[in-house]
Amino acid sequence: MQIITTVKEMKGIVKNHKALGETIGFVPTMGYLHQGHRSLIERARKENDLVVVSIFVNPTQFGANEDFDIYPRDIDRDSQLTREAGGDYIFHPSADEIYPMGYRTYVEVTDITNILCGGSRPGHFKGVTTVVHKLFQIVSPTRNYFGLKDAQQVAVIQTMVEDLFMDIEIVPCPIIREIDGLAMSSRNVYLSDEDRKAALMISRSLFHAKEAVEKGERNIEKIKKMIRYLLSEEPLLKPEYVEAVSFPRLELMDFIEGRVLIALAVKVGKVRLIDNIIVEV
Repeated sequence: MQIITTVKEMKGIVKNHKALGETIGFVPTMGYLHQGHRSLIERARKENDLVVVSIFVNPTQFGANEDFDIYPRDIDRDSQLTREAGGDYIFHPSADEIYPMGYRTYVEVTDITNILCGGSRPGHFKGVTTVVHKLFQIVSPTRNYFGLKDAQQVAVIQTMVEDLFMDIEIVPCPIIREIDGLAMSSRNVYLSDEDRKAALMISRSLFHAKEAVEKGERNIEKIKKMIRYLLSEEPLLKPEYVEAVSFPRLELMDFIEGRVLIALAVKVGKVRLIDNIIVEV
């Protein structure tokens, strides 16, 4: 397993492997990898000849007063997990390498980026789609692996790929949870014991919502009200949004019909966590 830090070298490596007719599985991350990331790398290993993992904390997807400066970073730890999971290369560029001086080109998906996380984080998805498009140009993957913990991101990237006629397969992968149900996140490291205990209500509220749908509830406002009530039982939780939309089109709905994403974002102390479930009727 090798760590590559420059665009030129990474593109050269990819070109050589492509010349041999090899498929490339790509797992883009911001690092501080956990078992959720490991599951993506392991799946990429099973389905491709070559596996590239990017580790880049992308400054353009963070807003003012967000946690860019303190976002956890540990390349040695990430290298070990990547190696154990079967990755061949880590692409670990600097911000200046990805956004050189004078850079002024951005890629943006409209409409579906104005709700959920996009509604509360203006400009976030513009940063996401720009950096992912750049990474696609550098790594030229056959298949790209994203976790569904950020289901909106998956839908936005899939839309970008389709709209721009990009010859890349997007592979959505299931959320990986701790034994107690908490969705794995690099930000979980910042939770105090008390915060983490309170955060368990996030997944529990979603599981209750799923159970309600399975028992026949279809009214989305009632489902959202139930989730908000459960979250309110934990004073440390400050909901940012609770919403239900069609998936993957991300259209607002009044009733559960077809495939629906029930998603939320919650502040636990200073830590912002997201989670979701997808139901289908």
